[in-house]
Amino acid sequence: MTLDAYRPVRAVGLAIAQRLSFQFPLKSTYLVERHPHAGEETSSRNSEVIHAGLYYPPNSLKTRLCLRGRQLIYERCDEYNIPYRKTGKLVVVHEDQRAYIESLHIKATGLPWPKYSTQASQGKPVLPTELITGEQARELVPDLSKKIVAALWSPETGILDSHAFMESLERDIMESEGGELVFNTNVVRVDAYKRSNQVVDSPDIDAGEDGWVVQTITGDVRAAQEGDTILARNLIVSCGLSGPFILNSLLPEQSRIPMYYARGTYASFNGRGISPISRLIYPGPNLGAQADAFHSLGTHLTIDMEGKIRFGPDLEWISPPDDCEEGPDFWRKHLVPNDRRLEEMHRAVMDYLPGVKLEGMRPDYVGIRPKLVPPEGGFQDFVFRTDFPNENRRGPLISLLGFESPGLTASLAIAEYVVEDMLRGHGK
Repeated sequence: MTLDAYRPVRAVGLAIAQRLSFQFPLKSTYLVERHPHAGEETSSRNSEVIHAGLYYPPNSLKTRLCLRGRQLIYERCDEYNIPYRKTGKLVVVHEDQRAYIESLHIKATGLPWPKYSTQASQGKPVLPTELITGEQARELVPDLSKKIVAALWSPETGILDSHAFMESLERDIMESEGGELVFNTNVVRVDAYKRSNQVVDSPDIDAGEDGWVVQTITGDVRAAQEGDTILARNLIVSCGLSGPFILNSLLPEQSRIPMYYARGTYASFNGRGISPISRLIYPGPNLGAQADAFHSLGTHLTIDMEGKIRFGPDLEWISPPDDCEEGPDFWRKHLVPNDRRLEEMHRAVMDYLPGVKLEGMRPDYVGIRPKLVPPEGGFQDFVFRTDFPNENRRGPLISLLGFESPGLTASLAIAEYVVEDMLRGHGK
């Protein structure tokens, strides 16, 4: 028997490991996590929104997997009693942004149900939306600016308790026959392995199969004297902010994949200017010279499961240090919230909620988004890259790159895609 090895730091990795451990109960599935707990990077530092699937090109993986993932995540929340609420969302616009929501509405009406959708879904629109006037929007949210001339209503958008969601996946893995969670463990080296006739004294290793030799160290890497070695028949790398590090260690320098990072600050709000609210509000995108529609959904208003209001995230590009001494964790120093961005965030919020006062906003938390394109880049889809240890194209290394929003919503669909469309195609 060979092992499937993982090094995820987010809900996507948990979802993949959970699906594999149940689809292949006689195989061993190791989820290797370098942090003491799962989800300590991007999955616990987001808006906890279940996205409807509005924003991305119709034929993109982001659209397909968000639509399918939305269906799966609502079903799982119902089955496992995971707290969630289908709040709906208003995308509110000024006159020069009206065409933007009209195009979203037209796109939504033409979208087909994605692959693997249940039969019960057929006959209903996969992405229902409604164009409403500014006056109608203010009937729903009286505090909206008079300059808001129209809005797009998305009833399928919701929120969830992302920690409860990830905990449910962890429980499934731990209760499965072949799944195992390995926390506080770093992958320090990966090498291609070609089949051998050599007899290996291990019940878990079949030296006659191609795969990957994965070396790990548990605890403090600098203090460790020795680690463990796994021969993985299939290796899935879902590292979020560290996405390309393992792959780049195997590639020649000229072929390595660059990464870019965007810092997003969230601000809590407690004050006047917003009546009791139960819906999410997203502004239209910046359509000027600093257009950011594909990099950020604007400084929007969300609520959590307790009804608390927060704004964010904003968008601030950050760069790794040139000397790379801090390694893949350079971004940690950017996670400390401060009030440096509050005035700019407040100005953005005033465009659609002019009664919000700056003194009611407080820095809450910060998240980092992994990106494959720089600030001037356009749309970038999810990237699933497959590499093999040799020309036989067996024993794939699957790298998930640039997985930001809507990664949480799409996580169960991403797992379905990796297992059913990718691994089964390579003789899993």
